[in-house]
Amino acid sequence: MANLVAIVGRPNVGKSTLFNRLTKTRQAIVNEAAGTTRDRQYGKCEWCGKEFSVVDTGGWVVNSDDIFEGEIRKQVLIAVEEADVILFVVDVMNGVTDLDMDVADILRRSKKKVLLIANKVDSNELRYGSAEFYSLGLGEPYCVSAATGSGTGDMLDLILESFSKNTEEETEIDIPRIAVVGRPNAGKSSLVNAFIGEERNIVTDIAGTTRDSIYTRFNKFGFDFYLVDTAGIRKKNKVVEDLEYYSVIRSIRSIEGSDVCVLMLDATRGIESQDLNIVTLIQKNSKGLVVVVNKWDLIEDKSTKVMKTYEDAIRSRLAPFTDFPIIFASALTKQRILKVLDLAMEVYKNRKARIATARLNEEMLPLIEAYPPPSIKGKYIKIKYITQLPNTQIPSFVYFANLPQYVKEPYRRFLENKMREKWNFTGTPINIYIRQK
Repeated sequence: MANLVAIVGRPNVGKSTLFNRLTKTRQAIVNEAAGTTRDRQYGKCEWCGKEFSVVDTGGWVVNSDDIFEGEIRKQVLIAVEEADVILFVVDVMNGVTDLDMDVADILRRSKKKVLLIANKVDSNELRYGSAEFYSLGLGEPYCVSAATGSGTGDMLDLILESFSKNTEEETEIDIPRIAVVGRPNAGKSSLVNAFIGEERNIVTDIAGTTRDSIYTRFNKFGFDFYLVDTAGIRKKNKVVEDLEYYSVIRSIRSIEGSDVCVLMLDATRGIESQDLNIVTLIQKNSKGLVVVVNKWDLIEDKSTKVMKTYEDAIRSRLAPFTDFPIIFASALTKQRILKVLDLAMEVYKNRKARIATARLNEEMLPLIEAYPPPSIKGKYIKIKYITQLPNTQIPSFVYFANLPQYVKEPYRRFLENKMREKWNFTGTPINIYIRQK
């Protein structure tokens, strides 16, 4: 499972700039005004061949009388509980503030690895100012400039060193990993409990990191897979924090450690923005998807027409990826819950599907000849040969063409749709690359 790094600190110290620098994106909005980051940003960072996840904590309340007591405290506490390494960002221009002291106080009590990052060190003279941050009691401050990138390489080396060597014991590689994800109250725990049932002896907890358990082995009814660290399996008294942030940061964990994600929707509430956030995470991580509309027992009109309307609404919200199974179930009455497992295993098989090169060319080349990519600037694009790449996480295909740079996104989608018509890739994303022949 990928490691998680959280960036915390008071407003306006450059957390978002640092996030953008690490993820090589411009995802987080950077502005002089304090409290610009309201939504939580999530991205991937790669350094020296290792990949880890980065979360930029936001959610500041600007006009509150007691800024710290409210949102900042929540954000820091959640980040502290979930992350493997915490980057505590301070601003060398402003020096130590009361807010810095308060955040440092929480971080000192946590048992997590904290790196103190003195940001905005844009010149050598400013380095001397970083010495006052020793007073925070978090060890040596590391000088960086998120804006120019100076010092960030050393910081990344430190982050990699900080990841504990054995964050988790190895699970058996060839067994599918299924994560049940969704926003709070969609019925994740009920579904997991319905799967596990009373026969607790079948469940083995493989020791994971500090959290309760990461993988739960499930082998009944002819199935054998790991249930991945679901947000439902946790102590009730811990969930007093900001639930929306919590479910996203928790889902990151579950999704990254899985092969197939079972997304729980609440039939009484339909699909909401929080569900779309989780689907985006699933797609970013190229995982298989099964959508379960839970609490179907509470819907009065269960006619096929109502189901069809529901299904169409879900697919239109999750477009352009629409080729995934949707099942109407009830974790409470256990209606159709075994079907959920059947579909999850089918999606897992589709992720592993291999198609012979001869068959690929036989089926796709005549189709490409009949509907070639549109010519650009009078140049005709010819696709001559197709093959599937070996040992990829999801089915990935290379189309060899004379002018790959001219093949645009709509034509790729056309190819993907035709491949989905001919072969069963339900529930799994597929990659299509156009290369120079």
